Amino acid sequence: MISEKMKPLVENNSAIRAMFEEGKRLAGIYGEEHVYDFSLGNPNVPAPEAVKQAIFDILNQEESTFVHGYMSNAGFEDVREAIAASLNRRFGTSFHLNNILMTVGAASGLNVILKTILNPGEQVVVFAPYFVEYGAYVRNYDGGLVVVPPDTETFQPNLEAFASMIGEKTRAVIINTPNNPTGVIYSEETLRRIADILYAKEEEYHTQIVLISDEPYRELAYDGAVVPYVTKYYRDTAVCYSYSKSLSLPGERIGYLVIPDEMQGSEELFSAACIANRVLGCVNAPSLMQRVILRCVDEKTDVDAYDRNRNLLYSSLTDYGFTCIKPEGAFYLFVKTPGDEAVFCETCKKHHVLVVPGSSFACPGYVRIAYCVSYQQIERSLPAFQAIAKECGLSGGC
Repeated sequence: MISEKMKPLVENNSAIRAMFEEGKRLAGIYGEEHVYDFSLGNPNVPAPEAVKQAIFDILNQEESTFVHGYMSNAGFEDVREAIAASLNRRFGTSFHLNNILMTVGAASGLNVILKTILNPGEQVVVFAPYFVEYGAYVRNYDGGLVVVPPDTETFQPNLEAFASMIGEKTRAVIINTPNNPTGVIYSEETLRRIADILYAKEEEYHTQIVLISDEPYRELAYDGAVVPYVTKYYRDTAVCYSYSKSLSLPGERIGYLVIPDEMQGSEELFSAACIANRVLGCVNAPSLMQRVILRCVDEKTDVDAYDRNRNLLYSSLTDYGFTCIKPEGAFYLFVKTPGDEAVFCETCKKHHVLVVPGSSFACPGYVRIAYCVSYQQIERSLPAFQAIAKECGLSGGC
């Protein structure tokens, strides 16, 4: 027997995970080299060597009862200090350790801040296309999700619609830049306009609206693109960060939540977030990985490998007649489907190509292709994509 609250989650299980499982099934039949799985954002680039060395050094050099023991729910103080100092160097911020709460990845950070601020019946605004789990996270705390329709010309936020959809029940807005699934980086102008709208709405409704910036892809930007640091544009901003992509550590579940001093009631919010971290069952972020981050706080993954994949896949698909915006960051292409989305996904599957339907991101008529795979897989997949283009009647598919 399961709860009524869980039933819709079970019925609407993530299409991303479903495609991933389908990929494993097909690989068992046809062999992995003949199945082209672009469903999951699982980094193919290995973690930096410094991460591996840090794990060995910590286990050999630090006291085991300290490394594996409890600490403050917010995390080790020296780790939080190191992260604050790194952010200050890179973005000109003025953070300190009591602005940083270590979390079990960005997903945990999102749940912590939502549990901290959200009352039942209050609303959280998101911009389509958006990561599907946002809706589940908001429903965890009996909130309502308000979805701003997409601007499919640029995939920058649709700010005209956004302004009209904020009301007195609006408690938070979630943004994700670089964006999953489009790869678009929200511009400085976009962030300034979002801030202006939120300040005006706070004044109109006499409320506090928290802007939550979900940033697992912050370090993955191409062609010299700059990802603006959101706390500089809006006072009531919380940042959820993950090392899953920046250090290729998705399974280690390590990240942090930033609650700046500038936020209204920041001290109370931070204290409450620490308690939320505990009562959600996380208690604290993994201790060993916190110690690793202390030693690797400024390490970076090999972005050039993703860039190489991006250029090959984008140039090939557009040559075949597909339409998509060239991503500025993250590691996804968001491709317009020629015709019905469901039919297109089935056509892809027939050619052993697994993609995620855009309807999973509240943007039907597109598919997401995750290019965080090996370059060789992309090369092997190109004849299949060309055959798909031909079957769909695209001019380049011949």
